[in-house]
Amino acid sequence: MNKMSKTIALSSAIAAGVAMASANDVYAGNSKMEKCYGIVKAGKNDCAIASQGTSCAGQAKKDGISDAWIYVPKGKCEAIVGGSLAPKKEK
Repeated sequence: MNKMSKTIALSSAIAAGVAMASANDVYAGNSKMEKCYGIVKAGKNDCAIASQGTSCAGQAKKDGISDAWIYVPKGKCEAIVGGSLAPKKEK
């Protein structure tokens, strides 16, 4: 690989990493959205699963994990069966 190709490859890798790292922050500054815990489908969480030792999006191993969350429109979480604005304690 020549020097130009290496530079382009490295730049692309860095850009991809930055894009992936900020992907979950899309809604974070949006006051019209809120985190809703306990309603996540397997592999569809936006973040936070301390009980499974991860905080990464899309890593929920089962449905309804109490400390995994997704963003929903503000005011809708508590209207969803099983939804909570804070993580629930596992029984």
